[in-house]
Amino acid sequence: MPNLTRALTVAAVALALSAPLALAGPASASAPSAPPVPRPVAAAPTETRADGRAELPRPTGSFPVGSSVLHLVDRSRPDPWMPDVGGRELMVTLHYPAARPGTGPTAPYATTAETRALVEGYGLGEAVPAAELSAMRTYARADVRPAPGRHPLVVLSPGFTASRYTLTALAEDLASRGYVVASVDHAYESFGIQTPDGRLLTCAACEPVSGGQVPESKITGGRARDVSYVLDRLTGRHPVWKYAGTIDRRRIGMAGHSIGGASAATAMLADGRIRAGVNMDGSFHDTLPEQGLGGRAFMLLGTDDDMHRPGGLDHTWDAAWERFGGWKRWLTLAGSDHFTFTDGAVILDHFGVPRSPLPADRALTLTRTYVAAFFDQHLRETAQPLLEGPSAANPEVVFHHP
Repeated sequence: MPNLTRALTVAAVALALSAPLALAGPASASAPSAPPVPRPVAAAPTETRADGRAELPRPTGSFPVGSSVLHLVDRSRPDPWMPDVGGRELMVTLHYPAARPGTGPTAPYATTAETRALVEGYGLGEAVPAAELSAMRTYARADVRPAPGRHPLVVLSPGFTASRYTLTALAEDLASRGYVVASVDHAYESFGIQTPDGRLLTCAACEPVSGGQVPESKITGGRARDVSYVLDRLTGRHPVWKYAGTIDRRRIGMAGHSIGGASAATAMLADGRIRAGVNMDGSFHDTLPEQGLGGRAFMLLGTDDDMHRPGGLDHTWDAAWERFGGWKRWLTLAGSDHFTFTDGAVILDHFGVPRSPLPADRALTLTRTYVAAFFDQHLRETAQPLLEGPSAANPEVVFHHP
């Protein structure tokens, strides 16, 4: 429960400017010695528009990026938090490689209602104006024609109380590298997501989870079912997305932040279509069976502090590591905090909110680079020397071999 507790504590006590510092871990530049990878990773700069408004860092791949938004309702099961609403609602943003750059405005980052719910939930309403955050520039253009061919699919799941748009920088970058990315908002598990008809679905799960009335495994189990439903709707006989033919159904992976990362492992246990997974700084809430994930690849990417080093406070990583039966890596980032792996670092830096020592542009660059390398190796079967061991070019990345 450690990472879930972190997020809920920030929201409950409204620490405002001090909240990110409370989540920050100590910096560490030490790493085991190994032959360096002779390919430096250039930082994608955090940008500010001429009018002073924030921009996400530019995607680093060769494709322009398109996006589509889907509102899905699984009426075959009740919502675990609101059983009387008539089904499980999911908002999904698809980022994908586009055939050519589009014209006109880029896709919105989020609605102001959504960003207001987020910043107020985290006690940052005075420091981070909701309207300015919702206007942050992205690089995708809505519903442009996709690049030809079939592309691997990566599902992204956000942390508890956060929303899918907080993983936009990672999603756009993967799309620019040739992936279709489905970022999923799980209803009633974030401070607020807005449906096309204008309803704001707020966090009905927050009180029962923070009060210990239900186990966190209710979240991960529900998200696993969410992901299987999304895969059915994207890759089944009657796909809901008009460009679904661009998805290679044989090459599907999943990554997530915090409990979204834990849900990646749970989803892999439940659905054999998911070939590889990444947990970004999330405690596990389901015990892996002795056979692990059936030989499928998994990567841990976390804070380099007392939480997620081997033998750390989050013992669930040690337990899961022992049962991963296939290819596996355990990486931590020196100077990082819990929100390093999301758009949070860019947002907090732009609005002048104190946070961890690792600069936002570097944090996002490392997250994008290592997550993309992982999926390139395990969905595209392209060997990645970057994942073989520590690199002199990336001294912040610590490889662990417990």
